Amino acid sequence: MAGRAVTFRTRFAPSPTGPLHLGHAYSAILAHGRARAAGGEFLLRMEDTDLERCRPEWEAQIVDDLTWLGMTWDGPIQRQSDRLADYAARLDPVAVRGLLYPCSCTRADIRAALSAPQEGVAFAVYPGVCRTRPMESRQPGDALRLNLAAALDAIGPDVTFTETGPSHAGTHHIDRATALRQIGDVVLSRKGEEIVAYFLASAFDDADQGISHVIRGEDLFDFTPVQVILQRLLGLPTPTYHHHTLIRDDHGKRLAKRDDARAIAKYRAEGATPQDIRRMVGL
Repeated sequence: MAGRAVTFRTRFAPSPTGPLHLGHAYSAILAHGRARAAGGEFLLRMEDTDLERCRPEWEAQIVDDLTWLGMTWDGPIQRQSDRLADYAARLDPVAVRGLLYPCSCTRADIRAALSAPQEGVAFAVYPGVCRTRPMESRQPGDALRLNLAAALDAIGPDVTFTETGPSHAGTHHIDRATALRQIGDVVLSRKGEEIVAYFLASAFDDADQGISHVIRGEDLFDFTPVQVILQRLLGLPTPTYHHHTLIRDDHGKRLAKRDDARAIAKYRAEGATPQDIRRMVGL
């Protein structure tokens, strides 16, 4: 990637927990097409922090499907599972600033908070039960939460990001009161299991890979403010965001990996061509 200035770099970042479906195809084709049209770069990243559900065979299927669709990517595939210790270590300066605290609330709640988001599921705003605990009291199994009010005080009032997607285009200002009410003290990681939150790992990776434009489904739009807050807090750049419309089934429901009937591999097995897939998703 060295040798020339790149002003447009984006990525496709699936989780290898199941087959790619038509919605994934739309997102990947859109990102790949915009990168190539801009003379930029398209990267492939595996967001495989869910060590229980991610499988090498699913990653191999993703690579096979994307190659069949005619996509190429610049540089090697990056895997979040290779970077778990690095993510945790990079939170140390934030802890020193007194902006994090340990939380021993239920394991199920913490695990749910760390998983990749789903459509219609906003942040479960934490009531602050453990907020007064010092970092020194952290035990194996405790989560690490961001003290959002303190973090917003630290970064100041002018927190914005640019969105170019069809449903939310414009400059968005992150309002303090709204953030406290709708986001709260999010979980960033969990001690002893090397688990990190989707939005934290993604923020680190986008910065480290020099991502200028994040192109993803509009179901992730509500998670953008917390990523932007973390970027400001950690001194990371904020990319331009484009949240595209979703591919839905006949009942208007967002496609999910459990919808094997919409899997790209199934269409391939039935004789579909890459051009057929593009037509199915409106491209």
